[in-house]
Amino acid sequence: MPSVTEFYKKYDGKRCFILGNGPSLNKVDMARMRNEFTFGVNSIFLMTRNNNFRPTFYVVEDNLVFSENKDDIDAYQGVIKILPQRYAEQLKSGDSCHIFEMDTSFYNRTDKANYGTPQFNIGSEPVFYCGQSVTYINMQLAYYFGFSEVYLIGMDFSYSKPSDHHQKGNHIRSEGDDPNHFHKDYFGKGKTWKDPRLGRVQRSYLRAKFEFEIAGRIIMNATSGGELETFSRIDLDTLWGN
Repeated sequence: MPSVTEFYKKYDGKRCFILGNGPSLNKVDMARMRNEFTFGVNSIFLMTRNNNFRPTFYVVEDNLVFSENKDDIDAYQGVIKILPQRYAEQLKSGDSCHIFEMDTSFYNRTDKANYGTPQFNIGSEPVFYCGQSVTYINMQLAYYFGFSEVYLIGMDFSYSKPSDHHQKGNHIRSEGDDPNHFHKDYFGKGKTWKDPRLGRVQRSYLRAKFEFEIAGRIIMNATSGGELETFSRIDLDTLWGN
């Protein structure tokens, strides 16, 4: 299996877009994204089925997302799959995935030094740290790949739990349509998802913002609306000269 080291600093000085999967993503003219470097995640393949948009890079962090969508992930073509080695090894298409080591100590309650503490890879080793959201992994990958400008779209940063959900601990099982993402089936009936814990996500984003700024790079929020104010905002249309 090839490693993500193939992409280390390959895109120095270029810009990329990290796609969140919030409802606002439906407001974006994705045809204009086809000439950009983009990171897509999780069930972005639902959008591909609707409008044929495919991100440049495709990433999954969450174990439930991977296990419940394994067949769709395996069948997803026309993207560069960047996956933890433990996931790629379970796919028929795994040999074509670019792999990395995923450090999950952020979630490990017994690791008192690192539990809930965002770490960020600024080195050359292909080790990337969890931080409550797959988009945090993407920010590290963008840094590792050398991108100097990162723009966020579809990051609504707002969740509601449907009235017909079932929750056990941190796991939520949907019994109806998903109101929190660009497609009703994203975490639709029968899907299991985890409490997003946005406070922890924000803590990770602050770490990413710090590391980018120290390196003279930027992350900016080009989402239409939403609740994410950690990063300075920019109107998406201005990036295309509108």
